[in-house]
Amino acid sequence: MKTTVSTHKLPGYGATLRTAKRLTDQAVRIVGRSVPGRMPDIEVILTKARGMAELAVTAEIELAGQVDKRARTRAERAAKRLAREAAARAIPRPDGSVLVLVNVDQHANEAEFAITLVHELVHAMQFSRKDIVERLVRDLRDAFGIERQSRRQAREHLHLLEQEEREAYGCEYLANQLVPAAAA
Repeated sequence: MKTTVSTHKLPGYGATLRTAKRLTDQAVRIVGRSVPGRMPDIEVILTKARGMAELAVTAEIELAGQVDKRARTRAERAAKRLAREAAARAIPRPDGSVLVLVNVDQHANEAEFAITLVHELVHAMQFSRKDIVERLVRDLRDAFGIERQSRRQAREHLHLLEQEEREAYGCEYLANQLVPAAAA
């Protein structure tokens, strides 16, 4: 398991990058011990909303396969809307690793960053479980108009997505072990 932390279109954030590297190493160990699954290779990229949208769309297209220009434009618009409000996103990659995009503007201090990081690493652990990535790919392919999924599959996906989110929110208390001020 390899962990990398970098920035994207974020000059002058050296101290933030060093803090992120330290917290990521600790969080990977804590989440790896506490959550069922196998920790994949993790790439954490610190960026702002615009960079988060760009990288998310690129990663999703890489995962879903070839898409046409209209679907790509539609996905970029949706990603920009989501990136304005989202603190972070975890996206599986075709090679089995996970891309974690973190919007630095959404984190006022180390404690908030630790909570977000633990949340996204729980999602990374979930991606290692049986059939989760396949389900996400099926939903992405449907969203891009490549391959339709049934209504039953769509409802099942939304139900399981809610369960996964509840699990991730439930594990945020682990951030207290990283930063004592992160009392969630």
